[in-house]
Amino acid sequence: MNGAESLVHTLLKSGVDTCFANPGTSEMHFVAALDRIPGMRCVLGLQENVVTGMADGYWRMAGKPAATLLHCGPGLANGLANLHNARRARSGIVNCVGDQATYHRPFDAPLTADTEGFARGVSAWVRTSAKASEVGRDAAAAVQAARTAPGQVATLILPSDTCWDEGGAVAEPLPVPEVQQADPLAVRNAARVLREKRNVLLLLGGSDALTPGAQEQAWRIVAATGCDILAETSNGRFARGRGRPQVERVPYPADVAIARLAKVEHIILVGSRGPVGFFAYPDKPSRHYPEGATLTVLSRPEQASEAALRALAEELGAAAAAIPDPGPRPEAARGAPTPEGLARTVAALMPEHTVVVDESVSYGRGFFPGTHAAPAHDWLMITGGAIGCGLPLATGAAIGGGGRRVLNLQADGSAMYTVQALWTQAREKLPVTTVILSNRKYQILLGEYQNVGANPGRTAMDMLDLGNPDIGWVGMANALGVEAAQATSMEQLADLLRQGFAAPGPFLVELMV
Repeated sequence: MNGAESLVHTLLKSGVDTCFANPGTSEMHFVAALDRIPGMRCVLGLQENVVTGMADGYWRMAGKPAATLLHCGPGLANGLANLHNARRARSGIVNCVGDQATYHRPFDAPLTADTEGFARGVSAWVRTSAKASEVGRDAAAAVQAARTAPGQVATLILPSDTCWDEGGAVAEPLPVPEVQQADPLAVRNAARVLREKRNVLLLLGGSDALTPGAQEQAWRIVAATGCDILAETSNGRFARGRGRPQVERVPYPADVAIARLAKVEHIILVGSRGPVGFFAYPDKPSRHYPEGATLTVLSRPEQASEAALRALAEELGAAAAAIPDPGPRPEAARGAPTPEGLARTVAALMPEHTVVVDESVSYGRGFFPGTHAAPAHDWLMITGGAIGCGLPLATGAAIGGGGRRVLNLQADGSAMYTVQALWTQAREKLPVTTVILSNRKYQILLGEYQNVGANPGRTAMDMLDLGNPDIGWVGMANALGVEAAQATSMEQLADLLRQGFAAPGPFLVELMV
């Protein structure tokens, strides 16, 4: 057995059965091992940032890590942006990165790079295997690290001779550390704040604090104490829709967030952090909550937030609380496209248990109020601010979601970063419906100019213009194997969404906004 074979066998024994790949010469023995050893689903991505984004989406839905296969240091570097998002989403991923053979590295061949250095900025665990006999052991450790709560990026670097040399040994799976429980003292402290203090905010963050069960416990606390409740601005996975509380997020714009939090005196953190600005702005505070507000930690991100909320509800003696009815399901909007109309139309038409992947950027900031009465669904967001995650995230979520329909609400500018993901959707025949929000400009940056006090001129405005030349989304999607059409009204969008939701594979709508 060579090292590559021991790697594949160990990954499979450790529960990793999906590999998102963009391999090169250094990874050919791994590719050959995948061909010989059954059990691993291999998904090809045409660019490494697509590969890493797919692995992120897979974890968020499947709750277990996939492997990525990346070509040397530059290939890993191409995937860093979506690994950054994955780290912020607390997603577990096992990166397998090829490298120069150990004896070839001193010759400084063109692809030789500081691969470990590239990996460390986005990885909680990094290791380079030294010989074939260690590959299986190292792979088991990588999976253990990736599955350690709340989920971590683990990067295993494999010099090519460690893969082709004989002497590989399959390792047994390593135990996954138990998820830490919140400190009972933290529970009592939070209960004391809720009993004795005024203007308390319960702030939920991270996927574990936003499951249906966690939100049910949080709502018991809200009903019993009258405290406020919000979620962080960006979250890996957010259970929403009918039957779930109508929880809003901390607003993204600095002035709006500061105003929303102005009366807060105490914040109880549930897998979250105190709200801060996405960027610094002249003459505005970095913290968006009042300077005198106190922070009380109920649970840290690596702890079991749902269990912590349940313990807090019990400590307070909170009774079960009915979830408020969000009202009737909206009807599809009519007329010219608007953000509010898009939210209503999505709520009116989405199938039960849809997975919404939201990289709508500026256009989608108001989507939440209009979708509370939609059927139960999950909402996945861009978590690290590195745009270009939406299309790959939707692709990975479709593979990890067990056949659930995925709806990708996608800004046009950021979609161009990783448009190759559409090809993978077509190749894998995935149930992904993409709505491209085609305003043909970097709209968010127009607002940011004002926020930072800059005065853009003609050259600056040209840098934000995507309409010279226009991007032909329908033709591009067709070229990548995805059926597509354009909508200029909400009636056309509704018709095309119905068509897309009924299709067995991917479908794209370019909505002119």
